[in-house]
Amino acid sequence: MSRILITGSSKGLGRATALELARRGHEVIATARKVETLADLPVAQRLELDVTNDASVQRAVKQAGRVDVLINNAAEIVVAPLESTPFEEVRHLYETNVFGALRMIQGFTPAMRERGSGTVVNISSVVGRVSLPLTGIYSSTKWALEALSEALRLELGHFGVRVVVVEPGQIGTGALDAPRAYFGKNDPYLPLRESRRFGPREEMTPPETIARIIADAVEAPEQRFRWPAGPDAEALLAARAKLDDPAFDTALRSAIKLQW
Repeated sequence: MSRILITGSSKGLGRATALELARRGHEVIATARKVETLADLPVAQRLELDVTNDASVQRAVKQAGRVDVLINNAAEIVVAPLESTPFEEVRHLYETNVFGALRMIQGFTPAMRERGSGTVVNISSVVGRVSLPLTGIYSSTKWALEALSEALRLELGHFGVRVVVVEPGQIGTGALDAPRAYFGKNDPYLPLRESRRFGPREEMTPPETIARIIADAVEAPEQRFRWPAGPDAEALLAARAKLDDPAFDTALRSAIKLQW
């Protein structure tokens, strides 16, 4: 069994993934900014970790010891038009979703490279391949993570280290119940916001389902790079692959019921 470190393990997909991998017998290192939120997780080790902080990441590298699998899951989302998203928020999302993952990669992969084995799993999103209105900044962080992953796959693959990208669709974790949003009282994008209302959790893919796909990706013997996760992700990415831009635009508007 592998020794696996997961970022953002306190709730949602990170917690579900920690539980699934522990259930399968792996030695899980769960991490979160507030380590007390991990107290009830049946895992091998719990660490305080803030992926936006260099010193915190370096402490985690020392405390974790050998890590066979790194799962970069920690991420945040914001809903707003691009023209009015505060730059402070843009920087925060990149600091967490992109630079945080890169800090972890730089912290943990040198040992994997030296051993000639290991796996990096980057949790991207379907919007890392298909950008949607009002989540453009979040989408761009996932596109960036996809780009880093593609380069990393070739760089580390030479040394026997696997790189995997998991691309979920909408996950019923509650993250989309009340995301941080930026709209004025008479904002011209309010009609778009109404059109882009997220459905109830019950209509989204349960985090436990995505966690099983992540665990399967960790355990898979084949060198498969991308893992779409959830029926909505599979359908949308399949359409993106076979349709030209005008046809895909029509299909996308229909799929997300976009009246705009």
